[in-house]
Amino acid sequence: MIKTHTAPYAAMLLRMTLGLLFLAHVGIKIFIFTIPGFVGFIASIGVPAILGYAVIALELIGGIALVLGIYTSWAALLLAAEMLAIVFVHAPNGFLFGNPNGGWEYPALWFVALVVVFLLGDGAWALKPQPRP
Repeated sequence: MIKTHTAPYAAMLLRMTLGLLFLAHVGIKIFIFTIPGFVGFIASIGVPAILGYAVIALELIGGIALVLGIYTSWAALLLAAEMLAIVFVHAPNGFLFGNPNGGWEYPALWFVALVVVFLLGDGAWALKPQPRP
């Protein structure tokens, strides 16, 4: 049974936590790896370099959208698609993320959490709540 009086806060907590984590991850890509370094890495694993820029933009804009509760469902869906792609990139490395080059368990967890946000909606304290059906 869903606790309807606390569910909006649970959705908000998950939404904001994922958004902040995306902002932390994109910050690492921008300020530690640098944008050219990250794009170069993306190209080195056989992915078109232009997608490196798309990943940075998606994680930055999507992270902000999740934190603020703006277009939450769209942001979660696009970020979930990114995480699903990353699952396939990491699949050859095995399940455990502690494996060399990282396995697919961690991106899979992100994928599932983002799908949950997509299904739940904005939750409490969203700047642009989604219309209810």
